[in-house]
Amino acid sequence: MKQEDINGLLVKLASEGKKIARLKGGDPFLFGRGGEEARYLQENNIRFEIIPGITAGIAAPAYCGIPCTDREQSSFVLFVTGHKAIEKKLSSVPWEWVARAKSGTLVIYMGVGELPNIAQKLIEGGMPEDIQSCIIERGTFPSQREISATLSELPEKARMAKIKPPAIIMIGDVVSNEPLLNWHKLKPLYGLRIMVTRPADQAEPLYASLRDLSAEVLPYPTIATAEFMDIVSWKKFENAIRHDSADKWIIFTGENGVRYFLNRYISRYGDIRNLSRFKLAAIGTGTEQALEGYSLKPDFIPAKATIDSFIKEFRQKKELAGASIIRIKGNLADNRIEEGLKSIAREILPVEVYTTYVPQWPGNMRERLFKYPPHIIIFTSASSVDGFNKILTSEEIQKLNAKAKILSMGPSTTKALKTFNLHVSYEAGEHTIPGVIKCLKKHFGAPIRENKSLMPKKQIS
Repeated sequence: MKQEDINGLLVKLASEGKKIARLKGGDPFLFGRGGEEARYLQENNIRFEIIPGITAGIAAPAYCGIPCTDREQSSFVLFVTGHKAIEKKLSSVPWEWVARAKSGTLVIYMGVGELPNIAQKLIEGGMPEDIQSCIIERGTFPSQREISATLSELPEKARMAKIKPPAIIMIGDVVSNEPLLNWHKLKPLYGLRIMVTRPADQAEPLYASLRDLSAEVLPYPTIATAEFMDIVSWKKFENAIRHDSADKWIIFTGENGVRYFLNRYISRYGDIRNLSRFKLAAIGTGTEQALEGYSLKPDFIPAKATIDSFIKEFRQKKELAGASIIRIKGNLADNRIEEGLKSIAREILPVEVYTTYVPQWPGNMRERLFKYPPHIIIFTSASSVDGFNKILTSEEIQKLNAKAKILSMGPSTTKALKTFNLHVSYEAGEHTIPGVIKCLKKHFGAPIRENKSLMPKKQIS
């Protein structure tokens, strides 16, 4: 949008009585046109509040371990723009004066396209051509890149590395701190773009773990879930609650089942204590942790987190003759548990509490996926594999798979991937989200990534 259109939209929405959050990158009053917008609001009698931010000229260098000032290296910092305003043929920055400023730091915004001219003017104005400098692309993103060189060499090095906006240029002795203080690069997954296909409402813990390790998370859920009310089965379940059977079980096979069932139960009854009549079985650590989130502890967990192992161990370790079993499931779940236990249980009642569907990716998500393709794709369920193959064309899948390694959370997911002829590079030893993180750290952590075949390409493609 043009600036005048943004101004008009702000006034229009505010005049409708709405509270507007005008988000800016960095600080709104430092090369952010915040002043222009505030004046326009003032002229139209619209009240506003300014919330300061951290400007990119400070944040991006900090992510490289470069301080803007230092008692021994820089006693001042200059923030300037390298971009010419549309109505100006020449920059209004006094480069000759800037070049004569000694013992300080120069931070240049929006200067990628003008970098050769800027460097030439600074050197012609008296700035040493061998002064240390750097350019920082996509500052504070996990995919941040920084190129360091002398001022005379920086334009060519930036061109060779295909540096693109947004980027910050920094000139001064403080740049020498980068090799020593670059904390961001020391994290195990630095520089990796990781596509996560897990449902968005379940994926936050995984996103947080990946970001904490400096990976760039690409949230591309290939499945989503929604509550489903099977009235007939639920009434049968309510009858089972009142039944006097001494041996009653509820089987949970995943986190979604726990969440949708218990939320429905609590909203309907408001009291979870009636569930004390049931013993609880859970498959997998994630399911166990989901139950513990409701202060419930499973009575049975199989040693291996697969349905086949569950059926085998459950039959061996539990006396189920005469037992009533409630099987909590979603619309895509198969009937292996029901079939595997029906010969020894008195009754098995499947209760469907949620439905899984393929979501639509909004806006330009698909375009961005191929502009900045992932180095790794994580699949956490067979249904996420199925959704992946429904959302993308075979050509798109082939294009992604040619560049990315696939990490599967467990055997059933691996089986589904192989069904679609997708090569599985890694399978988590522990079939849980923490197990996925362990697998990533093992194969892509700092010591392992000395193997250049496992390292992401330095150049952003």
